[in-house]
Amino acid sequence: MLWWERVTGKMETRQKILLLDDDQDLLDTYGEILGQLASQPEVHKCNAGARALAMLESEPFHLLICDLKMPKMDGLQVLSAVRRQHPHLRTVVLTSLVDEQFRSRVYALGVDLFWQKPGTEQEIKQFLECIESLLGREGSGGFRGVQSKSLVDIIQLECISHSSSVLRITNGLYTGKIWINEGELIDAETEGAEAEAAFHKILSWKAGNFETLPADRDRPRRILQSYNALLLETAQAQDEALQENAAWAASTNPNLSPQLAPLARYDGVEFIVAAQNSGRDKFESHGIEAAEKVADWTRKSLARFRPFADHLQAGPLELIEAINHDRRIAIAEQGDNEFCVGWRRSVTAENLGPRMKKLLALWAS
Repeated sequence: MLWWERVTGKMETRQKILLLDDDQDLLDTYGEILGQLASQPEVHKCNAGARALAMLESEPFHLLICDLKMPKMDGLQVLSAVRRQHPHLRTVVLTSLVDEQFRSRVYALGVDLFWQKPGTEQEIKQFLECIESLLGREGSGGFRGVQSKSLVDIIQLECISHSSSVLRITNGLYTGKIWINEGELIDAETEGAEAEAAFHKILSWKAGNFETLPADRDRPRRILQSYNALLLETAQAQDEALQENAAWAASTNPNLSPQLAPLARYDGVEFIVAAQNSGRDKFESHGIEAAEKVADWTRKSLARFRPFADHLQAGPLELIEAINHDRRIAIAEQGDNEFCVGWRRSVTAENLGPRMKKLLALWAS
């Protein structure tokens, strides 16, 4: 290969970061910080949300780093548009706002990393490590900040290094916390579970957003087993569940994927259609004959209603419900998939939303 071919190939694979902030001084400062990355990505700077969206349309970027508080179009509006128009783009919020409400809204938009603007050398180093990790695992699963690692890997690293921290993990609309003190698991919590039960539930999540919070050394210990014993129990439980779902699918619908099988078995589900938003012919279903028409209707319905959420500045569209005396139907999206779920009449209007929330969390697991 000639020298210019080697140089050209290297330039074509060089990754691009778009840095968005309305403060020019901060743009210059963090542009210099990102210049310290070992992978040496191209850093493009922009000071307006509308301009950033135009740049994302005009050329491919690997990562968007976005401020929240900006005039005209704020960061939440930009991220909402990016999630819809560029679902595979890695996104990072770099902000001075530390309000929990903003943090929750940001993670609900599917952002990979929420980071308070670093001030110390240690904070800058940690920030750069997270950015490098995001660039290194483009388009893959895993957890925010350590994209090449599973949650099991993350916990093992914390325990082996005898760290003290609180791991906060989000999976769709669910949030869980795991407390670690000096390398020992001491507690866990998530919706409807605590201690060992919560730990097993959180460990079933295959992807999501992950962040390390300061240690809570006053947290009472409610987990008495070692982390190795808990991880072994979790792995065994997951294997048993996978085998059970595979056996059920083989006996009822051999074409059903292992990931959709537990959703089709969920209590109250009459039928389900899961359609990939990347193509009309990419879908799977259970319990319904006209699945292709339902998949097409689901895509069109979500496309029609999304502009309402943008117009109201209410965040991303989460759920559409249709209810009559004969059937309950709900449509929603999770990642790259759009779902239409038919529920039995025994499912009340009040329970429909919470059940869909649990169903989508099950898919993410």
